[in-house]
Amino acid sequence: MLLFAPYVLVFFWVHCFTPMVVSFNLVDEFALIALKAHITYDSQGILATNWSTKGSHCSWYGISCNAPQQRVSAINLSNIGLEGTIAPQVGNLSFLVSLDLSNNYFHGSLPKDIGKCKELQQLNLFNNKLVGSIPGAICNLSKLEELYLGNNQLIGEIPKKMSNLLNLKILSFPMNNLTGSIPATIFNMSSLLNISLSYNSLSGSLPMDMCYTNLKLKELNLSSNHLSGKVPTGLGQCIKLQGISLSYNDFMGSIPSGIGNLVELQSLSLQNNSLTGEISSFSHCRELRVLKLSINQFTGGIPQALGSLSNLEELYLGYNKLTGGIPREIGNLSNLNILHLASSGINGPIPAEIFNISSLHRIDFTNNSLSGSLPMDICKHLPNLQGLYLSQNHLSGQLPTTLFLCGELLLLSLSINKFTGSIPRDIGNLSKLEKIYLSTNSLIGSIPTSFGNLKALKFLQLGSNNLTGTIPEDIFNISKLQTLALAQNHLSGGLPSSIGTWLPDLEGLFIGGNEFSGTIPVSISNMSKLIWLHISDNYFTGNVPKDLSNLGKLEVLNLAGNQLTDEHLTSEVGFLTSLTNCKFLRTLWIDYNPLKGTLPNSLGNLSVALESFTAAACQFRGTIPIGIGNLTNLIWLDLGANDLTGSIPTTLGQLQKLQRLYIAGNRMQGSIPNDLCHLKNLGYLHLSSNKLSGSIPSCFGDLPTLRELSLDSNVLAFNIPTSFWGLRDLLVLNLSSNFLTGNLPPEVGNMKSITTLDLSKNLISGYIPRRMGELQNLVNLSLSQNKLQGSIPVEFGDLLSLESLDLSRNNLSGTIPKSLEALIYLKYLNVSFNKLQGEIPNGGPFVNFTAESFIFNEALCEARHFQVIACDKNTRSQSWKTQSFILKYILLPVGSTVTLVAFIVLWICKRDNMEIPAPIDSWLPGTHEKISQQQLLYATNDFGEDNLIGKGSLGMVYKGVLSNGLTVAIKVFNLEFQGALRSFDSECEVMQGICHRNLVKIITCCSNLDFKALMLEYMPKGSLDKWLYSHNYFLDLFQRLNIMIDVASALEYLHHDCSSLVVHCDLNPNNVLLDNNMVAHVADFGIARLLTETEFLQQTKTLGTIGYMAPEYGSDGIVSTKSDVYSYGILLMEVFARKKPMDEMFTGDVTLKTWVESLSSSVIEVVDANLLRREDEDLATKLSYLSSLMALALACTTNSPEERINMKDVVVELKKIKIKLLM
Repeated sequence: MLLFAPYVLVFFWVHCFTPMVVSFNLVDEFALIALKAHITYDSQGILATNWSTKGSHCSWYGISCNAPQQRVSAINLSNIGLEGTIAPQVGNLSFLVSLDLSNNYFHGSLPKDIGKCKELQQLNLFNNKLVGSIPGAICNLSKLEELYLGNNQLIGEIPKKMSNLLNLKILSFPMNNLTGSIPATIFNMSSLLNISLSYNSLSGSLPMDMCYTNLKLKELNLSSNHLSGKVPTGLGQCIKLQGISLSYNDFMGSIPSGIGNLVELQSLSLQNNSLTGEISSFSHCRELRVLKLSINQFTGGIPQALGSLSNLEELYLGYNKLTGGIPREIGNLSNLNILHLASSGINGPIPAEIFNISSLHRIDFTNNSLSGSLPMDICKHLPNLQGLYLSQNHLSGQLPTTLFLCGELLLLSLSINKFTGSIPRDIGNLSKLEKIYLSTNSLIGSIPTSFGNLKALKFLQLGSNNLTGTIPEDIFNISKLQTLALAQNHLSGGLPSSIGTWLPDLEGLFIGGNEFSGTIPVSISNMSKLIWLHISDNYFTGNVPKDLSNLGKLEVLNLAGNQLTDEHLTSEVGFLTSLTNCKFLRTLWIDYNPLKGTLPNSLGNLSVALESFTAAACQFRGTIPIGIGNLTNLIWLDLGANDLTGSIPTTLGQLQKLQRLYIAGNRMQGSIPNDLCHLKNLGYLHLSSNKLSGSIPSCFGDLPTLRELSLDSNVLAFNIPTSFWGLRDLLVLNLSSNFLTGNLPPEVGNMKSITTLDLSKNLISGYIPRRMGELQNLVNLSLSQNKLQGSIPVEFGDLLSLESLDLSRNNLSGTIPKSLEALIYLKYLNVSFNKLQGEIPNGGPFVNFTAESFIFNEALCEARHFQVIACDKNTRSQSWKTQSFILKYILLPVGSTVTLVAFIVLWICKRDNMEIPAPIDSWLPGTHEKISQQQLLYATNDFGEDNLIGKGSLGMVYKGVLSNGLTVAIKVFNLEFQGALRSFDSECEVMQGICHRNLVKIITCCSNLDFKALMLEYMPKGSLDKWLYSHNYFLDLFQRLNIMIDVASALEYLHHDCSSLVVHCDLNPNNVLLDNNMVAHVADFGIARLLTETEFLQQTKTLGTIGYMAPEYGSDGIVSTKSDVYSYGILLMEVFARKKPMDEMFTGDVTLKTWVESLSSSVIEVVDANLLRREDEDLATKLSYLSSLMALALACTTNSPEERINMKDVVVELKKIKIKLLM
């Protein structure tokens, strides 16, 4: 009987256990059916057709069952486009070992029921759209070995009980929104091989002993979080580590030395942190293939021992503060693919050995101080090179003739260097080349005709060189070309008539600032993708083609500064009508062309997107069309210096966004319409030199945004509206040369910001208000040629900023207040032709005045050099009769004749802008060499117009060549203007003993009583303001970023590295100058302040530039380094938004800062549209980085100085953004 016992047992098991198996199978099947029911979209229809109850669920797609029990052990539905939620019934699959739903579109939260799957070893939900937090129930899956939850939208903290998963080998949660700190216990899980938590918002520090209990860890990826503190020293104990990525965090301190002993390490990524110290040699890391240390604050040199890492394939050391040159030993890295040292601070020549690494794909040395020439055989051993980035250095010599040997080259960037000679024609043999950047060098000769062979070329930038000749016709046959930038050369000839035939993809044509001539080819209208057309400042003639209207995507049309005409010289300008078809047109510049004719009524039908229309000096006649009021997005309108007549259209009041309106220098008549008061964003209104009459609209006083109002040289009459005196932010008010009457009220003292007030040549009567002495910022005041009476207010002595005061030709009486001696910056004073008497003050600025300031008064005395009678109390009455007789019958007739002649001469000189030179005896501080007036005149061609490179209220700047051949900028101060002497003294004080790459260096100065000048480094590229706002200049995203890094570096030096802290006080685009390499230099320290280490704040009454001043500066007069930080933040916004802080769009409580702040989530509405293109493949990436820039700008401009970031941190953040853009 025992022989049959096994068969009996089998029979019993089959008949008793089978029903139980069937029951459990149904549980599994029901769970799968529930999973299917939660799927709302099955892109491939797999589950709909395959998951059928007609067959066993173990045969369904993606389902695996265990053999004996037929229970579901694995589900793999990855990569089949499923959409829906994860059914909680999945938790009923008690035998489930593996669940893989990766790369689908599952949303909703992760069900906590999944914690019931006790047998689960692998859970892969990577790349879905799951939300909510990670359920703590997962921590109950004690057998779990692999957990993938990356690339979802999970939030919250990592469960602290995750360390309960004692068998876990892979922990992967990247690309979510997890917050909080990483539980320290995770690093004690001895089974873990791979930890990946990158691209979250995790914070806090890492435990120093993180590897003491886990010696098996192979991969650690915590990049792109907000982790801080020091890099754990315990990492050196993880002897099995092959990959470490802690990049894009806030780690500080040095790299632990123990990392250098990880002999199995293959990849180390620490870029974009705040790590310091010197770079380790990593000499024991023989397996290292990737080393990324960019965007930190490492110092010292590049270790020579890095050249012994024979397996290294990628080396990133850019954006640090390294010194010294590139070690020759780097040339031993025979497997190197990428060598990235951009913006690292290195200098010296490039070792020839670098160009012998045949495996190199990319060399990036951008923005350093590398010098010397490139080897002629540079490409002999670089057959795989795809990108050569050497721009923004000091490289010189000729371009190598063997570049054509780099047959795989896609990008060649050598711009902003000092290369000379011609462009090698063999570059035209690089058939794969897509981008050529050779701009801003000193290249000569012609553009090689062989460039026409580059059929893959998309970008050709050769601007700002000395190229001559014509553009080879074959270049216009490169059908893939998107940008052709040849501006600022000496190219000539005409554009081929077929230019538009073979360039279907061209988006930008930049040829301004050359010597092109001939007509504009009609075929340009075939370039259907053209967005930017810049042909300004050439010699183009003929008619503007009407067919430009076919350019449906055109946004910027710059035709300024040519000799263009319209085919209808005596009637309406026809091409303007045709441009109404360009619906995306934002900028239209046609000024300084002899277009003649009249503005068409169809002008109002131009693109509703039009923001800037400049048509000054076009010889336009007729009236301004009333339809112009339809251009409701217009910000800038300039119709000045034409021959326009008629009245100002009332429809201009419909341009609600208008910030600048220039109609000066025409023959407009009638009254000024009150409708202009509807322009609530108006900041600059210039209507001078017309024939406008009537009264000034009192509602102008309701425009708080006004900064400049010029109504001079018209025939305006009646009283000045009292509402004007409430314009507290008005900077310039010029109402001179009209027929205005009435008195000046005390309320004139309310104009706290006014710097220039000119009411001269009117019929104003009454007394000068004493409250005018409250105008602390007033620089120029002219009340001359009116009917004012009474005395000069003693309160004028409080106008400490005053440089020019003209009260001549009135009926003023009394004495000249002695309080005027306190006006140390007063350079021009005229009180002649009044009834003043008494003693002339002899202190302060009066020592520099001459008799002409006081002639034809009643009884002024003292100060013999003023040629008036002496003030003698005992003899004054007795001698007066005699002196009166002599004055009346002898001196007066003679003096009148002489004065009449003198005034005629002075009037002619003023009209022709003539100057009478005076002898100059100049000296060079710190030397024994004297420079005579004759030498200065010789250096500047007699201060000729051709040498004039800048002018302002403080003086002129000339380009000069000294006798030793040195080219300099000579800043000659106009000592007749207020503030000039103060500015000279301040610059000399501040700039003494400081030196930095990004500061304009003062070479020496010349100074005597009548002449003061500074000799500065010559900056051939001009100001940042010119490059931002001039018609024929353009800065791309990288150029703007590099310039702002330069400016930040200069301020970092002034604030943190000088023996005495220096506060610039007046940072704005006009004070940022660019050298020949487009490197930015901060200039104009005319109102700068020195602070000691303990003087963080210092009271000042110096005025900076409105719009850039920090709140505490303007309200309390407090200056600190944080004031400069604020100005820098405003400048950063301006550079990338291309909007001035004083633009008319900013009115009331709306400022550039608040505008940027309000649109922080929509940066595309803020940034300069010229930086973006609709077809940009990386548009989203660009917007992300631009958003980071605007966020940094806002961090600089917090209202509280204490909360503002410092310039050291600004530099770090900017360099981080730059490396992201380059990667």
